[in-house]
Amino acid sequence: MPPIDQITHFAATNPVGTAIVCVFAFLLLVLAYFVVRGMFRSVIRMLRAWAENRPPEDILTIVAACIATGVSAQGMWRFSGDVLGFDGPLRLLLFAFIEVAVITSAVRARRNMRENYSAGIDGVAVWALTSLSAVLSSLDARSPAEALFRLAAPLVAAWLWERGMAIERHRITGTKRINWRITPERILVRLGLAEVSDRSAGEVDAHRRLTRVALAAKRARALRAAGASEWRMRRALAKLDRAVDQAVEYTGLAVDPARQQALLSQIGALYNSSALMDLSPPVPWAPAQNQQGQQVVVEQAAISAPAGNGGGGDAAAPDRSRPQAEAAQPRKAALDDDDEDDEVEVLEPAPQQHLDPAQRAALYRAARAYWDQQIERKIVPRAADIAKETGLPLALAREYRALWKLEPRAHALLEAAYREHGGRDTGTFPAIEVEDRDRERVLAANGSAASSG
Repeated sequence: MPPIDQITHFAATNPVGTAIVCVFAFLLLVLAYFVVRGMFRSVIRMLRAWAENRPPEDILTIVAACIATGVSAQGMWRFSGDVLGFDGPLRLLLFAFIEVAVITSAVRARRNMRENYSAGIDGVAVWALTSLSAVLSSLDARSPAEALFRLAAPLVAAWLWERGMAIERHRITGTKRINWRITPERILVRLGLAEVSDRSAGEVDAHRRLTRVALAAKRARALRAAGASEWRMRRALAKLDRAVDQAVEYTGLAVDPARQQALLSQIGALYNSSALMDLSPPVPWAPAQNQQGQQVVVEQAAISAPAGNGGGGDAAAPDRSRPQAEAAQPRKAALDDDDEDDEVEVLEPAPQQHLDPAQRAALYRAARAYWDQQIERKIVPRAADIAKETGLPLALAREYRALWKLEPRAHALLEAAYREHGGRDTGTFPAIEVEDRDRERVLAANGSAASSG
């Protein structure tokens, strides 16, 4: 008897049981509907939360990679059944182990990218396992076209994963892995069709016209120096005059100080190009010669200047320090920061140190930090001390100290030292705060404690 006939016979002979079964079946269907709908809504909610802060290209990359991985898994399903002989639950459990390993390595590589800015060995494993899956899938192909398709699908998945990693790497680090030497932008710049910087068209045109004026002036000057013929000079001067007229008309050269300064800078560079042959720039990796010996002489001359007599030893200071300076026979300079009357001749490091703006700014910050630290300790440091502690050239140390000593706190310390001992600040000694036996703070002008009488 067919199953439908059995069901109708059971319903005819047992109407009550059939009604109960139908009610339970209806309740199960309603329950299954609500469970499936809840699961569907949960999945949709999770997908929306996952894709909320992701750009569309990342979502499309992941979807395409999943499709390609599914194609690769289908090839491994056939390979595990036809070649390995797996069947049933064993085939279901083992056919996609390489794809699972690929996904695991991809997740680890992404985590390494976020933590260490590099995919590491897991990125290499993704490509190795993907290539292995592609080769194994193609071995069970029935035609060359199918073999090519089996080889391409896993590699497409790996390529999409790599592109997603590159996008995330660029988003995190802001840099690319490589910079191509031949790009459309470089070609256009080389041909003069594009601008390297972000200057506007007006700025580029003004710079070109000012450069034209400077080159025309250099050409006329060279012809005059070479004793060129009269017609050549007239031609060069006419070209210069025409370039100046255009610069005044189109760049505002007559009323714009910035353009005037730019033109003068270009002319100065062009006129003095031959001076580059006579420059003797310092060797950056050569050690400073005799720097330590010179610094010792500087310190000895600075310390011996005010020895033991407070403010009355200023006149005798040059006499005591001059023999040391004359014994070494280098170039001399006054250590005095601000008072030309009280000069103490000491050694200044020679040759003069050339500092670029970055080095000068770093030394200025170090000197300022040292000055503030000493002022907190109630000490007005000498220029020699600033130069010694921070590596600042002595001339700059004197210049900075002359400005900083006018600040309220430093000026108050110097005034207190003057009222206490009558010594004027010459930059050769600090005002030092010490404690006497009664724990009362007094100021000493020459670094020694004042008498507590």
